[in-house]
Amino acid sequence: MDKFAPLIPRAAAPLRQQVLDTMRQSIVDGRLAPGARLIERELISMLGVSRTVIREVMRQLESQGLIVVLPNKGAIVRELSLADANDLYSIRAVLEGLAAGLFAKNATDADIEKLEEALGLTIKAYRAGDPKIILEAKNQFYEVLFRGAASESLWSMLVALHARIWQWRAIGLAHPQRAKKRTEEAITSLRVLVSSIKKRNASQAESVARTAVSQAAAEIARLLSANIKSR
Repeated sequence: MDKFAPLIPRAAAPLRQQVLDTMRQSIVDGRLAPGARLIERELISMLGVSRTVIREVMRQLESQGLIVVLPNKGAIVRELSLADANDLYSIRAVLEGLAAGLFAKNATDADIEKLEEALGLTIKAYRAGDPKIILEAKNQFYEVLFRGAASESLWSMLVALHARIWQWRAIGLAHPQRAKKRTEEAITSLRVLVSSIKKRNASQAESVARTAVSQAAAEIARLLSANIKSR
């Protein structure tokens, strides 16, 4: 299987961003597996872009925690560590809980309508069952939620955090051993969250958001533990 889509087309979006999106998606999809070496000349050939672009993208991927650069080995796709997952999901629970509480306090009625629309699209995506579409729909939901919290500092922290946990979220949705209950569990959590926000119940919204992240973290821990045992 090819690691990447065909050569990057020259489109309206900046070339560097196109390459970044392509490589990040390849990591999320597993086409670039954890531990895989990223050799500069091969990337230049496969993606049809310059060395400068590749180096800029590699720096960005490293800053997002998706790759690491090791002495005498070069750049590799970051290994998925259970300890890292536990650490980042603990932080995620706090930040997303705070965002949900702030949204309930600060969001306009128009913001809440957008969140309800995003919820509907997310539920539809879950019902369709395509992990990629689900991830895209949930990203849109979170973007509405985070922006409606009306805190630029929190927004920047959450964007950086979600870049770090991209792989784990994708695994949680696409893993063949994903628990059957997770879809309904996730949908229920999102519905309760939006209901709490509509009531302007900030404390309940924060609690629901934290619980939802804890449920996701438990599933990721279960899947990563299963992978470790099967090696």
